[in-house]
Amino acid sequence: MQKAPLAHSNEFALKETSPKIGAGAVTRDKLSCTYDLVEQMQYLYVRVVKAKDLPSKDVTGSLDPYVEVKLGNYKGLTKHFEKKSNPEWNQVFAFSKDRIQASVLEVIVKDKDVISDDFVGRMWFDLNEIPKRVPPDSPLAPQWYRLEDRKGEKVKGEIMLAVWMGTQADEAFPDSWHSDAAMVGSEAVSNIRSKVYLSPKLWYVRVNVIEAQDLIPGDKTRFPEVYVKINLGNQFLRTRVSQSKTMNPMWNEDLMLVAAEPFEEPLILSVEDRLGPNKDEVLGRCVIPLQIVQRRLDHKPVNTRWFNLEKHVVVEGEKKEIKFASRIHLRMCLDGGFHVLDESTHYSSDLRPTAKQLWKPNIGILEVGIISAQGLMPMKTRDGRGTTDAYCVAKYGQKWIRTRTLVDSFTPKWNEQYTWEVFDPCTVITIGVFDNGHIQGGGEKGGGGSKDSRIGKVRIRLSTLEADRVYTHSYPLLALHTSGVKKTGELQLAVRFTNSSFINMLYLYSQPLLPKMHYIHPLSVIQLDSLRHQAMQIVSMRLSRAEPPLSKEVVEYMLDVDSHMWSMRRSKANFFRIMKVLSGLVAFGRWFDQICNWKNPITTILIHVLFIILVLYPELILPTIFLYLFLIGIWNFRWRPRHPPHMDTRLSHADAAHPDELDEEFDTFPTSRSSDIVRMRYDRLRSIAGRVQSVVGDLGTQGERFQSLLSWRDPRATTLFVTFCFVAAIVLYVTPFQVVSLLIGFFMLRHPRFRHKLPSVPLNFFRRLPARSDSML
Repeated sequence: MQKAPLAHSNEFALKETSPKIGAGAVTRDKLSCTYDLVEQMQYLYVRVVKAKDLPSKDVTGSLDPYVEVKLGNYKGLTKHFEKKSNPEWNQVFAFSKDRIQASVLEVIVKDKDVISDDFVGRMWFDLNEIPKRVPPDSPLAPQWYRLEDRKGEKVKGEIMLAVWMGTQADEAFPDSWHSDAAMVGSEAVSNIRSKVYLSPKLWYVRVNVIEAQDLIPGDKTRFPEVYVKINLGNQFLRTRVSQSKTMNPMWNEDLMLVAAEPFEEPLILSVEDRLGPNKDEVLGRCVIPLQIVQRRLDHKPVNTRWFNLEKHVVVEGEKKEIKFASRIHLRMCLDGGFHVLDESTHYSSDLRPTAKQLWKPNIGILEVGIISAQGLMPMKTRDGRGTTDAYCVAKYGQKWIRTRTLVDSFTPKWNEQYTWEVFDPCTVITIGVFDNGHIQGGGEKGGGGSKDSRIGKVRIRLSTLEADRVYTHSYPLLALHTSGVKKTGELQLAVRFTNSSFINMLYLYSQPLLPKMHYIHPLSVIQLDSLRHQAMQIVSMRLSRAEPPLSKEVVEYMLDVDSHMWSMRRSKANFFRIMKVLSGLVAFGRWFDQICNWKNPITTILIHVLFIILVLYPELILPTIFLYLFLIGIWNFRWRPRHPPHMDTRLSHADAAHPDELDEEFDTFPTSRSSDIVRMRYDRLRSIAGRVQSVVGDLGTQGERFQSLLSWRDPRATTLFVTFCFVAAIVLYVTPFQVVSLLIGFFMLRHPRFRHKLPSVPLNFFRRLPARSDSML
């Protein structure tokens, strides 16, 4: 049920859809998932709780019971217990009503055996008599049922069951075994269920290495060249060699690392003496648990501490500790006033500081319904044919969600809905689609254990959404390969952003984008790049240890781990973004040249009249400019964008990239194309060009933000600016021009005492404006 494309009519266009959503809405609580953004799906739920007094079947008198839930061709199995007549399973099975091809549900208790399993007893349920349950009704209480033999007569043993018809809004849905999992085997069932993950809480660890005292070098005939090396997990940093080549060296150098709660690894400091190339002597080391490190919420310095340095020497094959200990002077803290960047700054979904005490109340709720996908490409082979086992991952703030995997389907229908709290509208939610490579039968040769393949992803900036409006669109899923850009399918979403306080949301546009510590103690670009890389590695490692794990390749794709690498295609795209921004100035120059050359005499005469009026009445200049901007903004309201931004292949220059450029973009780093000398030069070029590319992209972003002032891409920001223009036009009209000039001049020349380090309100407003970087591949 798709309408005409909203953009240019090609295969990469965004399409508006009309899904049958809202049928499952039973409440309008904005803090809970109401499932009114997805199509309602009916399921038959069977909860197998436990059994008692089961008869023994083996010769030894023991019983290894398990339950088989059978509905037509679908069969679900519980785990089995060894030698237990009163087992407890507490497992839930869900059968999609659309796939039910039977009229009777059968629950069979069996005894696990080596050759063939023995029949213990069973229960029958007529599907027409199964009760319906609509959330948020109270859960259906399980009941005891006497088991029957194959003839329908009562036998020894009882089983506790609950059977009901429900929807995907049921609380049993996420943890239930689905009929879609019938072909993957019980060992992979946990890997196809839906799941909610939380990113670990990340901290910046600041270590200020001040000095050391009473060092004892091995060679006392030379001046020591001492430096400090810091190790935290897989992070290694070191200070410069101390300029004071004595036994009491000084550094006063700041080092920054990233740590995640709960803190699992200590901070290890070692003081080392450089004896020669690749030859260092450890003069002492200390191990500091992060649990004892002070947490800082503002810019005030923390107290310094002295730590003893331990040194071990090997005497006759045994390690002995030297009693006399050197000391090192440190100022350490966990900087909670910073936001630890683990995403690309262009697509950040969270801008809050680490310390929860500094968080402000949320300003709204984001609800996303992941409905379905269409036309997915086969990502692997199974049984000699192409297949795809698709699932979605969405990331916003600290909350990650993963839908259930729908096995062997090119048109999967998930119909799952999730909710996030929103603390800043100028953030981006990322939704990716992947092929599950950990299901039995996956991989090119039919073996499991391969990586999850990327199918495509969608980014939506919240500030481009109107409040309380449901956006239902089908987004193209695009993948870039060495052979060019390919459409791998379409993802159908329903998105709604609901703000709790319109005034608070507008107030945010005057606030700094990042926490104030980023402006009071700014980090260098090199530091931010290094810390972001470490943060991504920590998040990837923690999420890969969850159950079911969120694999490393999925996390890296969602966080754009390789966005800083050199790409000729991205550089061209950023260059043409700048050219498009400057095209307005070029057009104005051409128009003015036509005025000067009397191409249109009537227009030139009118410009002369306007020029004379403005010269005679200079107080009309600024009101005229702001009134003109106000009228342009009101005029552009008719053509404001009515759909969220999406991946634009034309903007990204993905549809016209040369094969050699794509080969360079997908090349390994370091390169593997030629000799050692060429490799060194090539890598250096890519590293430098990658930074130039980022600078060019930032310039394009600033220009596009100017364009977005009156384009209604962010309706709230444009409303604020248009209102400001109207008020400014009136104020500047009634205020003498000389007074305005004096006030502006005095403000620009104000004393440093009246300046503060935080950015001004206009600058904060400008930085929050959306750019077209969201639509870049």
